[in-house]
Amino acid sequence: MSAPVEQSVASAPEFFESIGAKASQLNGATNGVDGAGQEGDDEAKVVEEIESLCMNCHENGTTRMMLTMIPYFREVIVMSFSCDKCHFSNSEIQSAGVIQPKGTRYELRLTDMADFARQVVKSDSAIVKFIELDVEVPAGRGQLTNMEGILSNMIDDLELGQEARKEQMPEVYPKVAEIIEKGRAMLAGDAFPFRVSVDDPSGNSWIAPDMKDGVGKWAKRDYLRTPDQNEALGLGHVESAVDATQTTADEDIIPDQVYAFPATCPGCMRPCTTNMKMVDIPHFKAVVLMSTVCEDCGYRSNDVKTGGEIPELGKKITLKVESNIDLARDILKSESCALECPELSLQVNPGTLGGRFTTVEGLLTQVRNDLHGQIFEAGDGGDSLASEERTKWTDFFGGLDAAISGDKKFTIVLTDPLASSYVQKLVDPDQEDPQMTSEDYQRTDEEEEDLGLKDMKTEGYEQEHQDSLMNGTAEAS
Repeated sequence: MSAPVEQSVASAPEFFESIGAKASQLNGATNGVDGAGQEGDDEAKVVEEIESLCMNCHENGTTRMMLTMIPYFREVIVMSFSCDKCHFSNSEIQSAGVIQPKGTRYELRLTDMADFARQVVKSDSAIVKFIELDVEVPAGRGQLTNMEGILSNMIDDLELGQEARKEQMPEVYPKVAEIIEKGRAMLAGDAFPFRVSVDDPSGNSWIAPDMKDGVGKWAKRDYLRTPDQNEALGLGHVESAVDATQTTADEDIIPDQVYAFPATCPGCMRPCTTNMKMVDIPHFKAVVLMSTVCEDCGYRSNDVKTGGEIPELGKKITLKVESNIDLARDILKSESCALECPELSLQVNPGTLGGRFTTVEGLLTQVRNDLHGQIFEAGDGGDSLASEERTKWTDFFGGLDAAISGDKKFTIVLTDPLASSYVQKLVDPDQEDPQMTSEDYQRTDEEEEDLGLKDMKTEGYEQEHQDSLMNGTAEAS
């Protein structure tokens, strides 16, 4: 499979598009029917229909699904079921993504009738609360609706059981009736302002913001889930970050413990958090994994830092990649390491990718994606490239794709003047791996200069320091 990636697999945007984009495609397909009245493109069907069992009458009904993308939010799956036998129907929405790293809580202050049109995504784990009514809608089926729909459904659900309450719980009946009356007043616009909150531990719910929103109108807050919330979502034990500002200088860094540092986002200059974790790589050394995520602008960065003293010699590691097993080897490429693959005409200078702890396949995939984005997807999409230049880059990426898929053998050469890079052996640590060689080498003067080692003096500096202090005292007098 040596074809370039862009020709092999459909990307997420091809499946998840906005409803407007899907409607325009459907209109184009309708206008382009052939003379026999048949559609020319079956793929223009944007709603999938599946025959499924009706849980009301146990006959077969129809489930319809549409994959769509909500602007400024994320991809979702809208589903509806209808049975033409008993006329039972329902609808729900599911997130097409993963559970987010943090839970989210939205709050909207409704002040006029236009606020009822605010779009709302309520996942099946979200809790909706009408603060002034002191009414909470528990987690249930997911919904794609608006504020009016959320309030109307809540009132309808309360009214559904009122007759039974009047007979069975007469003391509760008037209290619920009062809530229903206040809710109807809210729907009529006679109870502004009031607040609605959506609290979702999975982070997959949403209330649409508006550019005209002022302070106190719309708010979003991310929070760390509790162990009980993680358990309810089906998540296992999740590491909680230790606030590094609360630690003392003499405390040791505990391996596999996550530490959080306050930082400033380089993208939007707003406060963000950098997480740090020390991991001990067997038969190598301890490394520090760093990750920064900005919740405001979406900036993300990951890096690997190696510690310890600077060795006397650099190290050069050569690995022959011959099968998919070799692609799965762990590899640590430090920030000071140069990467070269002669068979792929690939050469990556030190510092280009930063520090990375991944697999051979993951490292090549990142190089491929970064280069492809710069060459073909930036600006006008690479259309300005000359035909010969474009052919050369296409062949280059085709070779990379073949190597990533395991269809092409190649060699990886890691040259690290600080000997801080590592490739996993597939044999016992004390044995020689037949596909990997490692050799020490003397650093060049240029490498010493780039690393700042020529200006670094760790021995015999005491006398020079004393002489400089004496000279400063003599000049002052």
